This record gives sequence, structure tokens and C-alpha cells, in this order.
Amino acid sequence: MVEGVIGTDILQTDGFSTCATNGTRAAVSVQRVKISYNNDNKTVSFDVAGTSTQVQNVTAMLNVTAYGQQIYSNTFDPCSPGTLVKQLCPVPVGTFAAKGTQAIPAQFADLVPAIAFQIPDIAAMATLQLISKDTGVKVACIQSAVNNGKTASVPAVSYVAAGVAGAALVLTGVSAAGAAFAGGSAAIGGSTTAGGMGTISPSFTEVFGWFQGMAMNGMMSVNYPPVYRSFAKNFGFSTGLVPWNQLQTSIDSFRAATGGNLTNMNVGFLRNATLVYADGSTSTIKVRRAVDDFLVLASRQIETSVNATAESGGGMQSPESIRVAVSGIQAYVQELSIPSANTFMTVLLVVAIAIAAIAVGILLVKVILEFWALFGSFPKALTGFRKHYWGSIGRAITALILLLYGVWVLYCVFQFTQGDSYVAKTLAGVTLALFTGILAFFSWKIWSTANRLKKMEGDITGLYEDKSIWVKYSLFYESYRKDYWWIFVPTIVYMFAKGSCLAAADGHGMLQTIIQLIIEAIMMILLIWSRPYEHKSSNVINIVIQVVRVLSVVCILVFVEQFGIAQTTQTVTGVVLIAVQSALTGILAILIAWNAISACCKENPHRKRRKEMEKTQQRDTLTSLGPRNSLLIDRTQTGSSTETADSFSIGKTGYGVDTTSSMPPLPSTSPDRFSPDRFSGAATRRRVPQT
Repeated sequence: MVEGVIGTDILQTDGFSTCATNGTRAAVSVQRVKISYNNDNKTVSFDVAGTSTQVQNVTAMLNVTAYGQQIYSNTFDPCSPGTLVKQLCPVPVGTFAAKGTQAIPAQFADLVPAIAFQIPDIAAMATLQLISKDTGVKVACIQSAVNNGKTASVPAVSYVAAGVAGAALVLTGVSAAGAAFAGGSAAIGGSTTAGGMGTISPSFTEVFGWFQGMAMNGMMSVNYPPVYRSFAKNFGFSTGLVPWNQLQTSIDSFRAATGGNLTNMNVGFLRNATLVYADGSTSTIKVRRAVDDFLVLASRQIETSVNATAESGGGMQSPESIRVAVSGIQAYVQELSIPSANTFMTVLLVVAIAIAAIAVGILLVKVILEFWALFGSFPKALTGFRKHYWGSIGRAITALILLLYGVWVLYCVFQFTQGDSYVAKTLAGVTLALFTGILAFFSWKIWSTANRLKKMEGDITGLYEDKSIWVKYSLFYESYRKDYWWIFVPTIVYMFAKGSCLAAADGHGMLQTIIQLIIEAIMMILLIWSRPYEHKSSNVINIVIQVVRVLSVVCILVFVEQFGIAQTTQTVTGVVLIAVQSALTGILAILIAWNAISACCKENPHRKRRKEMEKTQQRDTLTSLGPRNSLLIDRTQTGSSTETADSFSIGKTGYGVDTTSSMPPLPSTSPDRFSPDRFSGAATRRRVPQT
């Protein structure tokens, strides 16, 4: 999904910065530069303003490069009749401004390749130099990123992705509710797991984890092509990065009061800065108009001013924005208008809001059930939730911790490496220890329970069939087969390793990529070897997701600066990576829609087997096979007859006697007691030993 700002083919500058002028102070200082090329009418529109220390005649030289290759170069004289710009002929002393359009000859217009207008987030750079005619010295030099109005960073992509995750959450909840009404679920309050949620697939956790993976792919310290950088930014919401200006302002105030340094790290500074990436491409965060007003000016209409404001230029603009070199996690979060020093506090507050919403939502359901109970009866399946709603709140919060644990480790370690506010660092340490402690506690409890069951019963079936154990701990292993209930432990380790290594190696792109590749490959091998999920569809989906994660990191290796791969190759790789990740996202969305019809009818297989086991145990209680409670005993007979029948009931032991009696066995006095006409089978014709 690519957003275009206008229907025509246009190339336009995006911010600007000064470039070197042979170590001397520039005689011309530029405050405003806006240049746009319209391919439909072959015209260049410009809006330039600045100051000059002396009167001088200049020659302008414009060069445009794309993906490291020069695609356009032209030199023109502002005093030439064909390219006359009166205000720059000559450049006056003091302030000046000039705005207008110039027609471009066909021989120059044809030099611009058509693909430059089609690829979103084109990696292009324009350089404008003013050279003195008298001395040949470069008196001014400015650079500006060039875009074509098309970008892969589209709000609609984030909304659609959030909608897909929301649909997965709703379907999983509906499935759990349907199972509850059918008598097969006791945890309507929520059920998520690391690697699978409930028994439907793709689940909310699988989808949300996939979005988190794409966001984390965009956080490495490598030279991403602009198109992939913009694409990865769409999934920042899955890691808790929500652009919220008022929230950032509040965090800035909090940091200022707790030892933070706001000099070059606050939301106001960031919105007026130009982000400069390792490959030289730039990005501005401030709000930009899609098309500048000067595009509608008539051809060759020139507006100028000297030592005053332009007639329609709105006055002199502020000097060039401050350039900030960024990479890795800092680049990713600051593209979302979040200062990197605010990252952890932003995620902390977003998670706190989510926890509060979960608690309020469950309490609201509790209140509704209480009113329902006053005026009528509700399904018995909801009785457990009504009585144990606090457990549902705890289960839901634990599920949220499990869902966000990987990115939480990432942001906590990043906060440690960045420093800044001492309170923020303390909160990062406390929450990381708390979340890790909660997961470690549950892991230990489940592991110890499994060992106890093995010693007492010979296997761990009780984890799935004992209702008390299931309600407490199934959150972690309900999607796995019995033989692989322990897979949740390496999954937690995988999330910890992935987040901590990505943050700790920030700034070292090659090291990050290699470590991430090893981690993802190990997890892929584990899934392929074990195929731990209860359903075949869950195994297929999770293995495919993991394979794509490995392939994604392999593609990111192409972006590593040390390998020196050409920008064109990097861009093609970025487009391929976007296509693969988008295709998998689309497949997951289709599968979610497919599950919508049958989700309410499905029941967790482990719960189903547990219910069947309970019914079997109830039948066994009613029809005991014990020697004193056999159905073969005729309770209406005399004592001797009863004993005879009882002796027969244990005759299969090979002795044909009542082992509870102290009397010695007696020979059979009835000639037809074991007659073939009365009983059939070898066991029934076994002879009774004689005394």
C-alpha cells in the first residue's frame, strides 16, 4: 500500500542542509529552498530565500543522484535569457527571495528515468551549488533529499495491521467463549501463550508476534533502503510505540525533573530536526504539505524581493533545521516522533494503560453478571468466572506480560545503555526483574508440578486433565502437545535473547544481524524438529512464520554497511522483503477470516479429553469392577449363593477362590457349574483346584 500525494509525476525536495564550501565561510547563506520538478509539463518550480554578504554574479549547478547513480545534471546562468531569474542576477547584498517556475528543455527532461516517479521512498539527493563567475569559488552549497510523493509509510497500513490483530483477538475470545458455553472452557477471562493462543491458528499472539518481528527488523543498525525503513515503521504500534504529542511532552517534563538531559532530546527539538541516516538519506518529522503553493503559479512567473519579505512568500523562514545523525533503535523510534530517551517511558505508560483497561473490562463483566444474576439465570459456564474474576484478571495480565516480554527486554536494556533519567533507569530495572520473575515463577511451578506428576502417576497427563492445574497454568502450554508441554520455556528464552542482543549490540549492525540470524535459526530448527503444537495447522503456520523470520534476517545482511553492496541491490532486496512479509501478513488475515465461521464451534482438545476423562471416572464410580461391588453379584440371593457368585467374579486370577475368606477352597459340588452350555470361553472353563 503506497501513498501518493498527487496524481501527476513530481519530484520535490524535502528539507535541506549545507554542504562543504572548501573550508571557507559561505558568502551566501540560504534559509529556504523548495524545488519541484513536474514531469507532465516539464517545468521546475523553485522557492529560494537567503542572505548574501556581497553583490556577485553566480552560476547555478544542480545535480540529482538516485541510489548512488547520477540521474540529472544541469548548469544554468540566472542572467541568461532562457533561464533568467532577476533576483539572482546578480545576487544582492542582504536578504533576498525568489520564487517561480522554469521550463526544462526536452533534452534535459529526458535524462530523468521514468522509474524515479514510480518507486516509493526513492533514495535520491539533489545538490545545488552557486559558483562565483569572477573567482570560480563555490559561494553556496546546499543538499536536499528528493521524493516523488509516494511512500510506504501509510497510516492505513498501521490501521489495517491493527485491525488484523484485533480480528485475531476477537476470534480467539469468541472461540474461548463458545467453548465455555459448550462446557469446555473455564478461562473466558483470556488465554494467550508464547507461540500459540487457545487452539485456533493464526491466533492473536501469533499475529501480534509477527508484527513485532517486522518492527524489530527495522531497528537494526544497518543501511536500510528508505522504502523498507518506511514500511517497517508501520508496525511500531505492536511494540508499544504510539506517537502521542501530549504524552511525549509530559515525559519530557518528567525527565527534566529526574535528571534527564533535554538539550537535544525533546519532542519540540525533534519535530524541527532533520534525521540523517548512515547512507546519507534524510527525513524530516515536521508536518509537510503535499504540494507547495507555488506549483500553481503560471509558467515563468517570477516573484522577488530584496531586503524585505516576498510578496506571497509568507516572510523569511527560520534557518535550516538541525541535522541529527541516527541509526538503529534511535532512528526507528525518532521516525515515529518519539525522542529516543523517551522510549521506555512511552512503552511503560502504554502498557500501564492496557493493564488498567484489562482490569476495568473484566470488572465491568463481573458487574454485568451480578445484575444478570439478580434478574435471571445465566449459563453455568460463567459461574466460575463470576466467582474467580480476580484470577481472570491475573491470567490476562500474565498473558500480556508474556506477549510483550521480548520487546520489554529490548526497551529496558536500551534504557540502560542510553542512561538519562535515573528514575527511568530504576523503573526499567524493577519492571524487567518483576516480569522476568513472574515468568520464572510460573515456569518453575509448572516444571515442579510435571515432575511430581511423573513420580506419582508416571506421566504428565495431569497438566491437561486435572482441572485445578489446568486453570492455573494452562496459559503457558495449552497449545502444545503433551510430549512438548515444556516448549514454552525455550520460547521465553528466545524472546529474552532476541530483545537483549538487539538492544545491547545497538550501533553494531553486522554483529546484530549475525546474532539475530543465529537466534532465529535455532528457534526454526526447534519448531521443525518438535512440531509441538496440538493442531497440524498451528505447526504449519508457526514454522512458516519462523522460516520467513530467518529469510528476513538473511535479506537484512544485504543492508550491512561493511559488505559494501550497491544501493540498487539493497533497494531491490528491500522491495522483495516487503513483498514477502506483506504476503505472509495477507495469508494470516485470510486464515483469520476463514476461522471466523468455525471459531465458536471449536473446543480446546485438552479440555475435551479432560471432560471425557471426568465422565469416564463418573461411570466407573457407578459401575465399579471391584470384587465386592461387581454387577455379577445378585444382592437378593442368600449368603451362600452370593459367595458362590463372588468366587466366580475373581476366578480369572487362576485360583477361583475368594481371597478375602479365611476358609480353604472347596471342591465344586455342582456338576454343571462350569458347563460349556452355561458359559463360554476358556477362562470360564478353568478347573478349580482340589483340596
